[in-house]
Amino acid sequence: MLLLPILALLSIPFCIAASTQSAHEKLVKLAAANNGVIKLDENTYNLITSPNRNWSASIHFTALDPRRRCAPCKEFDPAFNAVAKAWTKVPVEDRDSHFFATVDFDNAMGVFQKLGLQTAPVVHIHPATEGPRRPASGRTTPIIYDFANGFDAGPLAEQLSQFTPVPIPYKTPIDWPRIGTTAGVLLIIASGIRAFLPVLRSRWVWAAGIVLTSLVMTSGFMFVRIRGMPPSGANGQWIAAGFQNQFGQEVHVVSFIYGLLAASFLMLTLITPYQTNPARQRLQVYLWSAVILVMFSVLVSLFRVKNRGYPFKLLL
Repeated sequence: MLLLPILALLSIPFCIAASTQSAHEKLVKLAAANNGVIKLDENTYNLITSPNRNWSASIHFTALDPRRRCAPCKEFDPAFNAVAKAWTKVPVEDRDSHFFATVDFDNAMGVFQKLGLQTAPVVHIHPATEGPRRPASGRTTPIIYDFANGFDAGPLAEQLSQFTPVPIPYKTPIDWPRIGTTAGVLLIIASGIRAFLPVLRSRWVWAAGIVLTSLVMTSGFMFVRIRGMPPSGANGQWIAAGFQNQFGQEVHVVSFIYGLLAASFLMLTLITPYQTNPARQRLQVYLWSAVILVMFSVLVSLFRVKNRGYPFKLLL
């Protein structure tokens, strides 16, 4: 009577081994049917994360249904699939000891709830729990992939290679559109450089560029850019009160005033003295002097707006 219980007890390890072997074979077939990526539901998730497994797995949790509006999921999914496809190129004995799988929220809500996942995408790496690939540290709990390097396939393959039998043979594909765009731009520049060469060699062009750059910079352009100030205020105001604030439109107005003042002084000192007609010379003196007076009045009035306590004014 004791023979049957003893035989049943002795057969348990063989049954477990047969069950593990059949589960492994099923996973191998599922991976081969979809370019190395196993689409999981609740049942197959329990299968691939079986507590008695001699394989490891990288499991990608995502939500690709348009109703979920998960932009990061759509961005990361091609990278995970590319790494999984690259894994199919390794030898069979290594390939079949690590699996890549994807769990979509709409196909396995129970898995998300059981793991307490509230965001996506997430990648869990499950080490082997038995056999020669069991970690020497003894840790068999899932390891969470760190997205610090973004959603690119290269960093993903590099980090996952720490948990695979051999490194993942992923190679970044050649970006032919970028290469074509760069070649086109260089071709346009090369063909147009002969036409623009005289312009680039002109000292007046460089002088004008330097003067305009100086006017813009001294008007507060970098101050506005560094602080991220808006072009104008909430009520359409383009002058910000106080010396520690400045709107983008102020830069345009102040640089225009500075430029007009500089041009007026240049006209008075370089052009007007060489006029041979006394009447025309006198007219230019009056004209540019009036421009200088009016522009300085505008500049002082802007200063008064920014500093309400300033007591002086010129004309305005």
